[in-house]
Amino acid sequence: MRYFIEFSYNGKNYFGYQIQPDAISVQEELEKALSTILREEIKTTGAGRTDTGVHAKKIFAHFDTEQELSEELPRRLNSFLPPDISIHRIFKVKDDFHARFDATYRMYEYYISLSKNPFTQESAWQHWKRSMDIDKMNEACKILFEYEDFTSFAKLKTDNKTNICKMYKAEWEQNGTELKFTVSANRFLRNMVRAIVGTMVEIGTGKLKPEDLRKVIEDKNRNAAGTSAPAHGLYLVDVGYEF
Repeated sequence: MRYFIEFSYNGKNYFGYQIQPDAISVQEELEKALSTILREEIKTTGAGRTDTGVHAKKIFAHFDTEQELSEELPRRLNSFLPPDISIHRIFKVKDDFHARFDATYRMYEYYISLSKNPFTQESAWQHWKRSMDIDKMNEACKILFEYEDFTSFAKLKTDNKTNICKMYKAEWEQNGTELKFTVSANRFLRNMVRAIVGTMVEIGTGKLKPEDLRKVIEDKNRNAAGTSAPAHGLYLVDVGYEF
């Protein structure tokens, strides 16, 4: 039988979701807790792999077992897991339903603090030394929808079979001294969101013009885009499925 887990985590102490050699990961902690409680070796498959230090407010993984799981399992798992990983629910799905391949979209949020804020040092990019023009950043967002090949925002030397992504949403919002970037697509490349944010900030601070984004994308060269934004401001907030 196949089960889905809905969970969240603070990525500060982890080298991303996926198991890494000689590095602590969210997947390792999750599988260790599941295997201990269920008394069998459990392997999970996540909806995606977040980079080191990136957070997830809502993410899914699946695993297989012959056992009928108790409604108490989420509570028991939360007792085993460290405080920065939280299980929200576990539910049965069809045996061939896949956490990664059956996802219809992923949505991320990125947070920037426009004032020096001691309470968001580890949860938002502190970018208060230069002002940003959010209107120009949103103007640039519209350009993203003109393209599907995002090679310029992809981490170099990865195992991506394609750099084609279908963008569904991209917009900046300002609430007081906080900026939030929301972006949704059918899939994302490694480092893609952070590279887009870094490039958008160059547009917001006047280093680039909104229309310069077209050349950045059309160059299909990571060096044409801006520096990647810090990982601690990025959150995976939703993964969509047709349950």
